[in-house]
Amino acid sequence: MSNLKFIFAALLLIILTACSEAVNVQSTGQTNDTKNVQLEEKEIPEIKQEISLSAVGDILIHQPVYQDARGEKGYNFSPMFELVEDYLMEPTITVANQETMIGGEEIGLSSYPSFNSPYEVGDALKKAGVDVVTIANNHTLDRGEKAIQNAIGYWETIDMMYTGAYRDNLDRDNLRIYDTEEGISLAFLSYTYGTNGIPVPEDKEYLVNLIDKERMANEMEEAKEQADLIVLSLHFGNEYERLPNESQKELVQFAADHGADIVIGHHPHVLQPVEWVTGEDGNKTFVVYSLGNFLSNQQDLYTRIGGIINLKITKTIDAEGDTIEVHSPSFLPTYVNFTSQHTDYEIVPMHQLTDEQLKDAKNIYQEIKEHMSQWEEELEFVEE
Repeated sequence: MSNLKFIFAALLLIILTACSEAVNVQSTGQTNDTKNVQLEEKEIPEIKQEISLSAVGDILIHQPVYQDARGEKGYNFSPMFELVEDYLMEPTITVANQETMIGGEEIGLSSYPSFNSPYEVGDALKKAGVDVVTIANNHTLDRGEKAIQNAIGYWETIDMMYTGAYRDNLDRDNLRIYDTEEGISLAFLSYTYGTNGIPVPEDKEYLVNLIDKERMANEMEEAKEQADLIVLSLHFGNEYERLPNESQKELVQFAADHGADIVIGHHPHVLQPVEWVTGEDGNKTFVVYSLGNFLSNQQDLYTRIGGIINLKITKTIDAEGDTIEVHSPSFLPTYVNFTSQHTDYEIVPMHQLTDEQLKDAKNIYQEIKEHMSQWEEELEFVEE
């Protein structure tokens, strides 16, 4: 009898164990399914990265400007940028339109109408926080190929990205892509309407990028494949006109239709407003038609006013892919202050100006704010 009890107990234990395992297997299966779903949801989390981009207008080094910078040990332009240096240093990337070639003293410095500037201009821009210079403009060929090659050599020496004029065809074909630590890449392109009637040397088109829609379209298409967004600099428009002409608007629309994300204009030597332009695919392109003069010896009121445009750029990575958003434009109007003896040149934020520096400074500053924001009411102004 005891043997039967033993056998029965053993059988009962086996059955209970089997049931328990079945329950555990089922329970474990449900738990694993839940974990798998959770893992799938966590495999592609939404990631956001943000950078800022700033740009300034024309760096136009007239003779009084470089004479003011001259000292016993060469040229020092850095004091001219001291009051705006923090605004140039803060952004992730800062771009400047270096309108005069820095060909150096070895070929002779010169001013309007045929410019050649000291190398030390490059040093000052680098120290102030500039990361990229655009050098396609109507003065690129002023002093010929030697000045361009000297300038490029110096930009390379100080590790400054340049675009719009190149050493040779190989250099020109090397698309300028700026890769940020945040994982956002920007392609920089630059073109000019012309070169003051100076012909581009035969078989040396690389010396300056002229506005050519076919080439621009091809390079923008290439840029879209290699970078997250396109920053296009255009030297265009009519000098001293405070509003863009129809040719400017048409070219910006062309750029928007071909995928440019940001268009930075220069050449008029005065400020022209900002706006958003819609491309043919529904994309939004931010444009500032002209950033005016950032540093020069031009005398008229509006030619002494420029500024720093700033934009935020956000990259979002999620299960659907990558998206780029340009947003939150802000602007810091600036004024080139100097004495009646053409000394002590300095770039001053307009909100800091006194009436001693500029008569009726407060009202002029307000007029500039209204002028720049007339097509973009949400444009913010930096006042601290």
